[in-house]
Amino acid sequence: MAGKDKLTVKAVAATKEPGRYSDGGGLYLHVGKSGGRSWVLRYMIEGKAREMGLGPVDDVSLSEARDKATDARKLLKSEKRDPLTARKETAQAAAVEAAKTITFKVAAERFIAAHAPTWKNPKHAAQWPSSLEAHAYPTFGHLPVAEVDTTLVLKALEPIWHTIPETASRVRGRVEAVLDWARVRGYRDGPNPALWRGHLAHLLPARAKVQKVQHHAALPYAEMGAFMVDLRQRDALAARALEFMILTAGRTGEVMGATWDEVDMAAAVWTIPGDRMKAGREHRVPLTPQAVAILEALGAEHGRKGFVFPGARKGRPLSNMAALMLLRRMERSDLTAHGFRSTFRDWTAEQTAFPGEVAEAALAHVVGDKVEAAYRRGDLFEKRRKLMEAWADYCDRPAVEPGKVVPIRGAK
Repeated sequence: MAGKDKLTVKAVAATKEPGRYSDGGGLYLHVGKSGGRSWVLRYMIEGKAREMGLGPVDDVSLSEARDKATDARKLLKSEKRDPLTARKETAQAAAVEAAKTITFKVAAERFIAAHAPTWKNPKHAAQWPSSLEAHAYPTFGHLPVAEVDTTLVLKALEPIWHTIPETASRVRGRVEAVLDWARVRGYRDGPNPALWRGHLAHLLPARAKVQKVQHHAALPYAEMGAFMVDLRQRDALAARALEFMILTAGRTGEVMGATWDEVDMAAAVWTIPGDRMKAGREHRVPLTPQAVAILEALGAEHGRKGFVFPGARKGRPLSNMAALMLLRRMERSDLTAHGFRSTFRDWTAEQTAFPGEVAEAALAHVVGDKVEAAYRRGDLFEKRRKLMEAWADYCDRPAVEPGKVVPIRGAK
């Protein structure tokens, strides 16, 4: 070696024997028993000896090791800080900054992965990634989530806000949710640029002002009797499902997913569990004699196990599209299955004296007013039974005199 306590580049390259070789100032070349070679700095702090690795010889040259050792000694002398602690703090800060560089797309994918198991509707779960892929990722999906600002959000939303406002509104809500998640995870700071109230509401027109409400195509209630005559002549499971849907004023998914264990034939009640309801709460449906007759016929034909309306695939219900396909075969593509709920509601309002809240309860609509909801503890079941019986009787009539009001038959 060139000196007693000084190493040279040549000496470092030649030293292979296990041991420690001093370069002075606490810096050592460490050669392990396995032949690995690295730089080590030894120092004292608060009366305790400590060692800090400065990197392997293959990656850190002699001059670089000396510079690192000098920086560490200066930190000890001028700031009285432990170089090891300072290095850990620097690494942690770097990790935090690195985390903030994850892209919006990665953040969205992690958000979806975390929340998808809680989404009950498969269609809803599928729409999340597809809508972001189509309308958010092209604008800022590749950018760090911390850099998404109001300008970028508007750039993504403005082209679709007037043309497909419903989709645009959902995309905005999904972007807001992802950015909130990123903020809580520490990937971004500051207010959410996708927030509607108090922010984007001042920059974009309300959805109601750019889109007229699109109602489901509904059959005029005066034509209900004639339609039911045609429907009942069709020998198909989809026809019975649609007839049952009309008589119960149920939603397509609720009817197609009905199982026999939800039905109490003796009490003439169909109880739909909350996890299958749009509002997330249990809903009891009174079954009219006409609806019970449908169930009795189906039970005799298919048995009373599993789905009431079984599909072609074992263990699966009839498809939600079955009713729509049936309407097309009936040459009534102008109608939708969901539209019969509107037919029922129009008939109730215009042709009966039943209170509106009874009809709304029959449709399983959530009461919007919190005060009213607090006072209305019951589900108006017996009043709803009378209403549904009146509706079923109305559907049995091939023709109805215009303007004739159906009595409430003791519904009070």
